Amino acid sequence: MRKIDSLLLALLLFAAPASAQRLSRNVTPEHYTLWFAPDLESATFRGRESIRVQLRTSARAITLHAAEIEFGEVTIEAAGGTQAARVTLDAKAETATLAVPHQIPAGAATIRLTYRGTLNDKLRGFYLSRANGRKYAVTQMEPTDARRAFPSFDEPVYKATFDVSLMIDLGDTAISNGAQLSDTPGPEPGKHTLTFATTPTMSTYLVAMIVGDFVCRTGASGGTPIRVCSTPDKRELTLFAIEAAEQQLAFYNAFFGVPYAFGKLDIIAIPDFAAGAMENSGALTFRERLLLVDPQRSSLGARKRVASIVSHEIAHQWFGNLVTMKWWDDIWLNEGFATWLASKPLTQWRPEWKVELDDAADTQSALGLDALPTTRPIRLDVHAPEQINEAFDAIAYEKTAGVLRMLEAFVGPEPFRKGVASYLTKYSYANAAGEDFWSEMTRVTGRPIDRIMKGYVEQSGVPVVSVRTRCTGTNTEITLSQQRFVATPVGDVPPAQTWTTPVCFKANDGPVRCEVLERPRQTVSAPGCANVFANADGRGYYLTEYSPEAVGALARDAGGLKSVERLSLLGDEWWMVRGGRHDIGVYLDLATGFAGDEAAAITEAIATRLATIGEYVVAPDRKTRYEAWVRARFGPALNALGLPGGLPEGEERHSRRAELLTLVGVTGNDTGIQRRGLELGVRYIASPASLHPTLVPAVLRMAAMAGNAVLYDLYLLQLERLGSQPEEYSRFFSALPWFRDPALVQRTLALALSSDVRTQDAGTLIAGLLARPWSRDAAWTFVKTEWQTLVQKLGTIQGIPTIVGALGNFCAPEAAADVRQFFAKHPVPSAERGLQQSLERIDNCAALVSRQSPALTAWLQSANP
Repeated sequence: MRKIDSLLLALLLFAAPASAQRLSRNVTPEHYTLWFAPDLESATFRGRESIRVQLRTSARAITLHAAEIEFGEVTIEAAGGTQAARVTLDAKAETATLAVPHQIPAGAATIRLTYRGTLNDKLRGFYLSRANGRKYAVTQMEPTDARRAFPSFDEPVYKATFDVSLMIDLGDTAISNGAQLSDTPGPEPGKHTLTFATTPTMSTYLVAMIVGDFVCRTGASGGTPIRVCSTPDKRELTLFAIEAAEQQLAFYNAFFGVPYAFGKLDIIAIPDFAAGAMENSGALTFRERLLLVDPQRSSLGARKRVASIVSHEIAHQWFGNLVTMKWWDDIWLNEGFATWLASKPLTQWRPEWKVELDDAADTQSALGLDALPTTRPIRLDVHAPEQINEAFDAIAYEKTAGVLRMLEAFVGPEPFRKGVASYLTKYSYANAAGEDFWSEMTRVTGRPIDRIMKGYVEQSGVPVVSVRTRCTGTNTEITLSQQRFVATPVGDVPPAQTWTTPVCFKANDGPVRCEVLERPRQTVSAPGCANVFANADGRGYYLTEYSPEAVGALARDAGGLKSVERLSLLGDEWWMVRGGRHDIGVYLDLATGFAGDEAAAITEAIATRLATIGEYVVAPDRKTRYEAWVRARFGPALNALGLPGGLPEGEERHSRRAELLTLVGVTGNDTGIQRRGLELGVRYIASPASLHPTLVPAVLRMAAMAGNAVLYDLYLLQLERLGSQPEEYSRFFSALPWFRDPALVQRTLALALSSDVRTQDAGTLIAGLLARPWSRDAAWTFVKTEWQTLVQKLGTIQGIPTIVGALGNFCAPEAAADVRQFFAKHPVPSAERGLQQSLERIDNCAALVSRQSPALTAWLQSANP
């Protein structure tokens, strides 16, 4: 499953009662036969089911998972006899126990049952989606919601095969995991029944059923048919996704050497969808804006996002579907591997996208979470569904991917690929644990992957590798020391930890050399006297700390660093500032040195941190001087690019222009740029062809900042008009929190709770208001006042955790106390870790201001504006 956005890591997933439990290992399912009859008007469905099982020992009862299910007739057949079963439900544990009068012997048995269920409005299990004046029935089973669609052994270790058929309304169609085998009239009036091929062995959370008037564009990769499907009004937006899928499926077949296992590949855009995307075997489901784009009018960011998420979900067909973790504590075996793999086909398909910079940025996002004391190990002991849900975070996704990239660089791409292929072959159609992966990789590569991974998987946090160099005449002596990095106030001592870490460094133009750092302190040498960069290619999952003098030397010799290495250096140095290891001036000198860097990703990284400094760190009486410094340092680069620029220009230039527009116009408070942004935004509404698509989101945000109620109403009008264009809709929707007028802030808050905003989007809209300094207090007051309404509308499935995560944008002890007090009275178990991390972010921000504001004042005093 792919999360919606890297800024919402671990905040948009699914919740359920805390007491759900593991099932007994006495009964193992082998095959499910499932029949469904959804009634879209009444929002209910009927089901018939048989489950072929094996009993290890004889028993009088079988317990399986079921939630929000009304049972009808239930029987158990075994040893030539049939017994009626009495059903006992445990709503808290989400189980049903089927008890029979006589002992069921060990061996084969078949459970047969009928039942009814609800097509809910909570975007989980079998649920209702709405678009174009009609209803759809769709599914989202991961992690623990298959039990809401059919009684089942709803744990990943219980893999089985599935036969699915659906009786649906005439005029509608259906999609499931297997290829459609037949379409027959009836048996009820006004209905027809679609039957699908038996699936390969898979877990219950991968079952998919999609019902409605979906239409599809067809393609193929090798012998595998591919379809990208949508509601009828959006079919023209499916071309880019099918081209991406065709290339990616061919790439993965070749890369793994293990053929795609699920026969056909359908990719479906769902109007209402809580997750970003879901890897159901052979039937991937997506939020519309993450799949559907107009290739002629889409931004570079939108196309990269669609291609990357499609790649992520296709990679899951091997990591997650073909080989499945035994339990959710190893969810990183699914999500981290799909994240690591996602950029590989894109690098081959679109090298000009420079996706290695996106990978490096992802690693930086994981480091930010890993720097918190409440971070967690990659492998997390989880039992209840809300614990499982919180495990879908940047640690499972981006940290794991970062560790895998580090290992791949250390071992070499080809040996690493061979180890991965061997692991997939060995555990195909089965389950595996982390130890199975690293043991097989160690065997195949002959390198200490087991020792390296064990420390990274089982320990919390991230190491900071301090690098000190000394010229000894003909050599450079390099002293490497490690400890856990924690971005906490001065005086807190991080716990004593060590990792086995391959540190890959380079000196000047010399070859890359890797040393395995296993002790708290080690010394190595390199020929000649040179500047040493200790994270070659930015592939290491660790922070590096240099002396301030060494940082300056690296900045002056930036041409000797690749773009991805400069990005890594900028990120690491920012964390040295956040952790109180360096004064903020060291980072600002580095940012100054990179001000002319032509890589958009470098400009974005600088712009994000300078915005943080401008909002939180700079003293009020120094704000004007800071803004003048930003304009003086980065305004010339924007002027050189021009605004809005020519439409035929390269997309990298437009991406950099967009970042500079926000940096100079917002952080630098350039009123001329703000007026220009307003002009361009108004022109774009009248003539969408007037701006390059990659520049549009930044322009619409800038226009909103300077806009009034008239412009706000124009934005709302665009939302009404653009419902069939997900990317264009998202551009205007995401810009609403940028209106600064307090009255318009209140209108946006009211809009979030209205029927005009989908449930899946309401929490994101409120989070956007919490992210802006001019609306933060008003948004938090609104959340507290409307809490019960928010919980009722959004539930704890998605929107509430999103809002909880956005509270980390506050930056004062008083705010932390207020948040802590509120949630003591209104606990949200599904966001407990997210709440603690938001509180830590507030505390850390306050500590950053305390530590660095005086240093920033001193630096500004000496800096040339």
